[in-house]
Amino acid sequence: SMTIAHLLRSGDRSVKSATLFTTLTDFADPGEMGVFLADDFVEGISRQVAIEGVLSKRFMGKTFSYLRSNDLIYGPAIKSYMLGEAPPAFDLLHWNGDGTNLPAKMAVQYIRDLCQLNGFARGVFPVFGKPVTLAEVKVPLCAIACETDHIAHWRGSFNGVKQMGSDDKTFIVSQSGHIAGIINPPSKGKYGHYTSDAPLSGEPDDWMKGATFNQGSWWPRWGAWLDDRSGAQVAARQIGDSGYPELCPAPGTYVSATPAD
Repeated sequence: SMTIAHLLRSGDRSVKSATLFTTLTDFADPGEMGVFLADDFVEGISRQVAIEGVLSKRFMGKTFSYLRSNDLIYGPAIKSYMLGEAPPAFDLLHWNGDGTNLPAKMAVQYIRDLCQLNGFARGVFPVFGKPVTLAEVKVPLCAIACETDHIAHWRGSFNGVKQMGSDDKTFIVSQSGHIAGIINPPSKGKYGHYTSDAPLSGEPDDWMKGATFNQGSWWPRWGAWLDDRSGAQVAARQIGDSGYPELCPAPGTYVSATPAD
């Protein structure tokens, strides 16, 4: 969102539209994440990354697990330690297992300046030396939030998007949480979604009261939204050539690599 604001301010119109998945841009109400934005927590992170140079992916994974402690910490511990049972396979936990170390400077700027101090929403976070604002995000927007999201709660997402300057805004609330509400293929017929033609203004709960519940995934609705704002479809390009042959099918060998490799 900050990149779009900067590009538009610089006269660059190469971004034609944008989709926001479970996105917080205004942290005035951070929801459950607020417990990790207290001074002592942020100061602790600052001291840690000053020593290590990065914010460890293990730290990030454990932090997000605490937001769903019953499902991701205590439940598995009871089953394995107290009952001697193997925890049931849970595919979404692979998202926590595939973490990324964050550079120290980036991590501190993000957690302190953007989250704790809410710099983007307040219009004081600089990009190339000049602050950007939510009002400067003026491309057509489709924002998908999730009803039971513990990380980027849908009300906070709503409050950020409503402040953006676009005249073309679509807001969708999917059932379920931060990951399952997004990874929601139509073939499963599992989670529905809420939509409304009302303007994005006022309080998020008022918007939800007037919203319509739709059975099934939001993916087809998003596909139609993209079709209306995109060029003609083109055939997929052929991967590899005589000089650089295709290495292997997607998703790639790195997925199954081990530290020993």
